Amino acid sequence: MSDDAHGGGIAANADARRAILGRVRAALGVRAGDAACTGDPARDKAARAGDPARDKAARAGDPAREKAAREKVAQDYVAAHAQGPRPAMPEDLVARFAHRVHDMSSTLERIASRDEIPHAVARYIDGLDLPDALAEQRSRLGVCWPDFADLDWDVAGLAIETRPTQGHDRLGITGVFCAIAETGTLVFTSGAATPTASAILPDTHVAVVRESQVVSGMEEAFARVRARHATWPRAINFMSGPSRTGDIEQTIVLGAHGPFRVHVLLLPG
Repeated sequence: MSDDAHGGGIAANADARRAILGRVRAALGVRAGDAACTGDPARDKAARAGDPARDKAARAGDPAREKAAREKVAQDYVAAHAQGPRPAMPEDLVARFAHRVHDMSSTLERIASRDEIPHAVARYIDGLDLPDALAEQRSRLGVCWPDFADLDWDVAGLAIETRPTQGHDRLGITGVFCAIAETGTLVFTSGAATPTASAILPDTHVAVVRESQVVSGMEEAFARVRARHATWPRAINFMSGPSRTGDIEQTIVLGAHGPFRVHVLLLPG
């Protein structure tokens, strides 16, 4: 390769780099001349060395206001950012969600009120058709989220403890942060009152979903997380049906890395 061609390639790469950084700066609301954002490696290195007077002035500012300003820039960018192609969705998102839940090899029952949850769980457990080798999974012992601590589990013949699972529980009863109609997916945000392990480790997972929690797609799910969490959760889990794998001979096996079965109780409101 000639020196001219080699030099032209370097120049083209530098132009592309400046163009990319320019788009990043525009998205973040950073001026082209700001420190460490010039696109010139030599100037960037010098800028990273810092300006003591400037740094002192920045420290004298209000960190909370600076943080809020940065968050607003990010939120405005996300709100204005065009979404990619998406499938057309029906007006009845709840019906679409229920249909997709079954597609994901889960089951679903509609119940009229929260008080029906214990009997609905017992009914589901009693209806499990399991071979003798898995009979112990038809367990009436389990754990639930604090949201359901006030329910009368005893009247339904269930022994449910309000605590995170310790790994040996056969039954986990949880709520959800929201549910996605497009894919039949349950969304969980981690927290002390919403331990996600209770949805992952037990053999049987029963998820309580309200119709108002059903959103169209993943985009709306993330928008709801941003709107309802002052700080970003440590983890966000998207779960579509029971755990499954096809690693061995491309044969689908359920329960390999999580629950063998997922049952959704759908509530109005």
